Amino acid sequence: MRPVLVLTILAFSAAASAQKAARIVDLSHPFSAETVYWPTAEGFRLKVEAAGRTEKGYYYSANSFCAAEHGGTHLDAPVHFAEGAAPVDAIPLERLVAPGVVVDVRDKAARDRDYLISVGDLTLWEKANGRIADGTIMLLRTGWGKFYPDRRKYLGTDRRGAEAVAELHFPGLDPAAARWLAANRKVASIGIDTASIDRGQSQLFECHRVLFKAGIPALENVARLDELPARGCRIVALPIKIQGGSGAPLRIVALFD
Repeated sequence: MRPVLVLTILAFSAAASAQKAARIVDLSHPFSAETVYWPTAEGFRLKVEAAGRTEKGYYYSANSFCAAEHGGTHLDAPVHFAEGAAPVDAIPLERLVAPGVVVDVRDKAARDRDYLISVGDLTLWEKANGRIADGTIMLLRTGWGKFYPDRRKYLGTDRRGAEAVAELHFPGLDPAAARWLAANRKVASIGIDTASIDRGQSQLFECHRVLFKAGIPALENVARLDELPARGCRIVALPIKIQGGSGAPLRIVALFD
């Protein structure tokens, strides 16, 4: 057997063994009638088109669904708040499949449901774990995932409509931290376990505007961040590839030994 072929087989075998050994954590909330959407958006709807035995005797099921781009575990594309920026289908895969880190601020957020994750929180993480490497997917753990899908606890209100937006209370990223990241770190994407990268009381959505202008997508309503280490995992965050989309439902997983 040729040496090149042997090396190829050994490399494939090692990759397969590593894949089996890796732990996989699903960081996505399921889409259902309970899925959390912004108060002004319609919820997820699933319509059963067929479910049962056909005339020829075999079982067959098929559904259709309707969903807003932004709700549940989803991706915000840069075009969502930056005119002319990348839509969902144009985001480079390197921004969606990359090493991940988790910045944990749940203790601070527990004391202040409008907490802003600061530059200090990010530099404190770096003191303990090292500089945030280029091309990293940064995940922000506020602890809010434990409230999902209870809208009142998770969003601060269970009311719907434009009037309910003023009642939103949940943590988010400080705009100053967003500016610091855009200027000083080359992160691939930023995710959070709340309904928005900007906190609930934001009126100007500055984090969205700063990050998206820099081409950095946001991953929102991310689940199970409590099961991830501060560093050492790999994130795969693949949205539905909606051409021209400003956002899309997201299936996101973490892989680590």
